[in-house]
Amino acid sequence: MQGQARLAAGRTDQGATPLSRSHTLDFLRGLAIAGVMAIHVSQSFPSNIHAVDFTFVCGWVGVNVFYFVSAMTMCLMWTQRTSETNPTRKFYIRRFLRIAPLFWLAIPLYLVINGTGPSTNAPDGIGPLQVILTATFLHGFWPDSVNSVVPGDWSIAAEMTFYLVFPFVITAFGSRRHLYLALAIVLHLVNVCLFKPWAFALFSAYFGPGHEAFVWNALHMSFLNQLPIFLVGCALFFALRDGFAKSDAAIFLGFIALSFVADRATGSHEFNYLVINLVLGALVFWCIRFAISWRPLEALGRSSYSMYLSHFAVIFGLRQVWPLADGLISLLLAYVVTAALSYLVARATWQLIERRTQDLAHRMTSSATKAARAEPVTAARVGA
Repeated sequence: MQGQARLAAGRTDQGATPLSRSHTLDFLRGLAIAGVMAIHVSQSFPSNIHAVDFTFVCGWVGVNVFYFVSAMTMCLMWTQRTSETNPTRKFYIRRFLRIAPLFWLAIPLYLVINGTGPSTNAPDGIGPLQVILTATFLHGFWPDSVNSVVPGDWSIAAEMTFYLVFPFVITAFGSRRHLYLALAIVLHLVNVCLFKPWAFALFSAYFGPGHEAFVWNALHMSFLNQLPIFLVGCALFFALRDGFAKSDAAIFLGFIALSFVADRATGSHEFNYLVINLVLGALVFWCIRFAISWRPLEALGRSSYSMYLSHFAVIFGLRQVWPLADGLISLLLAYVVTAALSYLVARATWQLIERRTQDLAHRMTSSATKAARAEPVTAARVGA
């Protein structure tokens, strides 16, 4: 109980930021989905202008922004519900019903669209193993099930695994953000120095010669490589709530230095990825600190999960009927049309599916009808 009280009682240090609002979080989700759509649209509708295509490809960082926002949102929701009973069970119910229904619908959809034959992400094709691992959110742990059944599903695997461990981590660490950073450093070094070299040798031997790049890419997207991002996001949440200190900056600098040394010693090529993520974390931190918001991006952010799952299908459909030759105009128009259609799909799935599953989650986690009426309407929508 004392730990729960410490979580609930935010400090009032100068520089602390109130985190009860969700406008900036929605803005950041909107920014993230805009970036994710950019890279995938540019892959199907290239402008053939290097600077433009490179700018669109940089949209891959949107997934990592999602990770930071997810970690902060989970911390926000957890600290706002410190008084409820069985918080871990209710947390799992909310997260499962938020993610699983749409994702399960995406599995047969993309099996029909993409088929089950060999592909870049599944050299031997898709079989029952890949489908079962995907349906149970375990696909992130086996290379040829990553992105093979549902495009972009590596991030869903990372999110769901983070949800699994989050209640235990925040219960153990509370608001002591230095512990989140310390664990992030340890896990990053374990991944770079031990796990990635071992797993690369294991899976390269399993899949055979010629598949080294495929295995390396799958390990880059693995949960262990992504978990430090979530942990840094948790630390940034409490830094925003309680105020950023010089010791935080010192730990981040130490993190960078240790990662640089480990990267040079092992050749893991994860140092640049870490630095990019820390820069993104700073961007997220300051956007929240200054309450940055813009309604169009907030609207996209509130529908970002469905848009993430559906925009691959939208791009596939557009590619079949697109009348324009590749070029700048084609790319820009394809991006606008993809964003608009994906948003419309998201609004439809909200009305038909997500609203109902969120209502179900609300009923299952409310201790009484009166308590259910008292809960803010936005609480069910804050996680993406």
